[in-house]
Amino acid sequence: MSGLGRVLIVGGLVLVAIGLLISLAPRLPWLGRLPGDILIKKEGFSFYMPLTTSLLLSVAVSLLLYLFKR
Repeated sequence: MSGLGRVLIVGGLVLVAIGLLISLAPRLPWLGRLPGDILIKKEGFSFYMPLTTSLLLSVAVSLLLYLFKR
């Protein structure tokens, strides 16, 4: 059962981290407006694809998971 307990603790910590990120996101105005994020606005249509933001968050999460795995 120690394996299941560890998974639940890590899952809880991940949920807390996501909650903190969501609550602090409005205070980070640059997040989502980085160079490389695609924004196309036309009359009656808008398209937004946060490429750079997604890559940055992916690297950060991968680094955190790597550090926790050690």
